[in-house]
Amino acid sequence: MSGEPLRAELYTGQNPVYWNALVSQLPYGHVLQSYQWGQFKSRHGWSAYPLLFTQRETIKGAALVLRRALPHLPWGIMYVPKGPALDYSDVDLVIQALSELENFARDHRALLIKIDPDVAFDDDNPDWAESRSSVAAPSAASPLVDLLTRRGWLFSNEQVQFKNTLLIDLRLSEEILLAHMKPKTRYNVRLAARKGVTVRLGEPNDLPAFYRLYVETGERDRFLIRPFEYYRDVWQAFLADGLGELLLAEWEGKLLAGLMLFRLGHKAWYFYGASAGETRHLMPNYILQWEAMCRCRRQGCRLYDLWGAPDTLNETEPMWGVYRFKEGLGGRFVRHIGAYDFPANPLLFNLYSQALPRYLSFLRSRHGPSMPSV
Repeated sequence: MSGEPLRAELYTGQNPVYWNALVSQLPYGHVLQSYQWGQFKSRHGWSAYPLLFTQRETIKGAALVLRRALPHLPWGIMYVPKGPALDYSDVDLVIQALSELENFARDHRALLIKIDPDVAFDDDNPDWAESRSSVAAPSAASPLVDLLTRRGWLFSNEQVQFKNTLLIDLRLSEEILLAHMKPKTRYNVRLAARKGVTVRLGEPNDLPAFYRLYVETGERDRFLIRPFEYYRDVWQAFLADGLGELLLAEWEGKLLAGLMLFRLGHKAWYFYGASAGETRHLMPNYILQWEAMCRCRRQGCRLYDLWGAPDTLNETEPMWGVYRFKEGLGGRFVRHIGAYDFPANPLLFNLYSQALPRYLSFLRSRHGPSMPSV
């Protein structure tokens, strides 16, 4: 970077297309940094502050900052979900962007600001699905962790999103995608088709039925479910703006399973999935994922994020079964750096940090070990 300082400017325009195009073109852009995600969260207890990092009128990065007020207090907490989006190989840029976020948190009376950049330790090229050379790009993860630590950022006790995931390269042909699956997975995809399971594109009026399946899945797998109005809001918003698709698997007129896809730029994410326990033998989840991969590939997506994997590859992990299913689809395990907190007000941050684990432990005692990630 040149000697010109970086500036954080609040984006005051209300053009979702512009903001989303910008985020999708920046390194480490993510759908949770989209304009729609900020608007959605602003209807559910947060305030959204889309920031642009500019230098000499050139946009160098972006951060969708969410702020939630603490009850009966003038303070709040801030969160940049899966962001900010910028070139993490440019150390000077990262230093200045972090400094701007730290100051923004102080200026807006935040106890802390949490960032969760989509930076991975493995094959850490943000455009790996677009142009991968024969030599792996150097990872920005370890230098970034070192920088965050030196600046006083702390690895967060509250990892809001999944730290790790599995990725599928959709540049490959459908034949090769099938070949990369585990033999049992490939068999189950074809078995579902032979048994007459079909997949169709869902509509907004299918959301209540999808939610009922989602509740059933949550009760079976013991993860917390929010009210229908919450999910309907985000699902409808992304469906209406062309950033999401609902896929439903059916058999003899009966809904067996469904999934919700989000898209931004050349990437797609599998965020929500639901299925009926009594019809698992028809393998609807396998054909659903296969159809999702094919649809995303045909629509120009080059990367499919299966969203969510264990912290470690250990059979004792609660998410081990989820990992095995996604690995069977041909997913490649990728470890991210996770979320980091900056204590903008150290004293109140320490009090908050002591109270939060007790509250989360209370929730898990009621709902089980898994928590929602979006």
